[in-house]
Amino acid sequence: MTRREIRDSAFKLVFEQLLRDDDIEELYDIAEEIDEITVNDEVKKLVDGTLLHKDELDEIISGYSKSRSLSRISKINLAILRIALYESIYDDNTPVNAAISEAIKLSMVYTYQEDTSFINGVLGAFSRDRNKGESANA
Repeated sequence: MTRREIRDSAFKLVFEQLLRDDDIEELYDIAEEIDEITVNDEVKKLVDGTLLHKDELDEIISGYSKSRSLSRISKINLAILRIALYESIYDDNTPVNAAISEAIKLSMVYTYQEDTSFINGVLGAFSRDRNKGESANA
């Protein structure tokens, strides 16, 4: 599986969990039964990490979403943002710019154009602040 395919499967599972609020293990089982979403160790690692840190990720999203409160962000956008931020913060193998680029690609497939702009804006502001912080610490 490519990294993009892993991310796509993880996105679908995180989004499904937002819609159904089921235990993630149950969603893994359902996904494997219907054989439409690939579930492997890499997908589970991304999903589990994203869900484990969702409160922290939501705080970050709230801080950078100037136009919408967290409750007004669509679940599909929230899933994309959570995964991108999780990868940016916790996955040492994924550069921030790559996580943002992949989030934009996901949004271009699954959301409306204005949602892609919103996601890009939130992640871009996060990235700029993160770069400022890294420059200050250097």
